[in-house]
Amino acid sequence: MKFILDDMDRRILRQWQADPTLTPSELAERCGITVAKVNRRQLRLQEAGVIKGIEAVIDWAALGFAVEVSLRVTLDKTIPRAFDDFIEAARGVSEVIEIQTFLGRVDVRLSLVARDMPHYQHIYRSSILTLPHIADIEALMMVAQIKSNESLPL
Repeated sequence: MKFILDDMDRRILRQWQADPTLTPSELAERCGITVAKVNRRQLRLQEAGVIKGIEAVIDWAALGFAVEVSLRVTLDKTIPRAFDDFIEAARGVSEVIEIQTFLGRVDVRLSLVARDMPHYQHIYRSSILTLPHIADIEALMMVAQIKSNESLPL
């Protein structure tokens, strides 16, 4: 069931997206309502699944991970559990930070981080190439991130 946002919900979400560090009292002040109303609406938005969670966004490069690679994987679809087996195994690779599935020629995309190229080669050879049911794999190395924004136009 689709959740219907009213104007106040949109105002709260806009302000919160713009600055997720706002305290409930700061958010209430910016939205022109009480802290109690902000808390009730935030809880309602969380219960409805509109707000999936609050998380810290980590700059991997600041922690020494200088290499980010996107791997486009085609699976052997003649094997009935190819997707399930592959995804279960890929979740176990600690350097894999994102897993996406697709319809089309590419079945799965893995994003992974490594400290440097030798570290990436080690991960690729010891962890990625040993994943089950890979028919084809293509590596795309990220050169620059131009835009990364999960904010919605509310």
